[in-house]
Amino acid sequence: MAEVQSTLRRHVDAIEKLCARGMYFWDYGNAFLKEAGEANANVWKDKEAGEYLYPSYVEDIMGPLCFDYGFGPFRWVCCSGEQADLDKTDEIAANVIRQLMKTAPAEILPQLKDNLIWIENAKTAIPVVGSKSRILYADAEGRIAIAKAFNAAIKDGTISGPIVLGRDHHDVSGTDSPFRETANIRDGSKFTADMAVHNVIGDSFRGATWISIHNGGGVGWGEVMNGGFGMVIDGSEQSANNIHSMLHWDVNNGIARRSWARNPHAISTIKRAMEEEPLLKVTVPSLVDGGLLDGL
Repeated sequence: MAEVQSTLRRHVDAIEKLCARGMYFWDYGNAFLKEAGEANANVWKDKEAGEYLYPSYVEDIMGPLCFDYGFGPFRWVCCSGEQADLDKTDEIAANVIRQLMKTAPAEILPQLKDNLIWIENAKTAIPVVGSKSRILYADAEGRIAIAKAFNAAIKDGTISGPIVLGRDHHDVSGTDSPFRETANIRDGSKFTADMAVHNVIGDSFRGATWISIHNGGGVGWGEVMNGGFGMVIDGSEQSANNIHSMLHWDVNNGIARRSWARNPHAISTIKRAMEEEPLLKVTVPSLVDGGLLDGL
């Protein structure tokens, strides 16, 4: 352990020197800053408050660009094992994204354009090893639209077998990880497992075929709680109902919490979600000018 901590301090010294020469540094969130801080490396902006000199990349990049809008890694696996079915899912997903782009708010058009490029080039640029599966960043609206289009294609025989839907743990609401996924939840609750637990329990009766909740994963035991699911869709009406009920919850559970943390994009996103689904009721925070509180 002493050698590990010595290496962490040496690593931070190198980062300091490079940043002094113009390098921009952010931490991926796999507990590097946390462990470096515990090794007494110079990473603290305010040690008592737990604030680091360098941002987590969820604070800096993934949160404001993706998670706060609901974009995260949506996954699917073709149970038939046929390449033709995977090719068809790529085509369907691309068509859905093109349709969504026609009416999408300007603030999420860049994400949709990036994801369209990704899925259009997936077959030639991304190797498929083992199961015929794909991953694509999508928000709640996109996941639901893509999944429903898959379900319809299974029903009419365009796709020859069932599809399993899922997502990565590194997503909008599946994971509570204060040094990564929930690093930009600054309402005092980032060290609690609200999203993972609410997520997995909600998924359990909204149509998931299986669920899981587990400790660890990426950042180490005791530092993260993950909630996950798998949903088998088979072309049935029940599958169509499950898709809307569960995927809408699976994403917007996290958006609600991010909006309570007063992340601007999350507030606008949860308002859109409530417009799209009248049954969803989320209390939106009232923003207060900090200057009004000075001196109180």
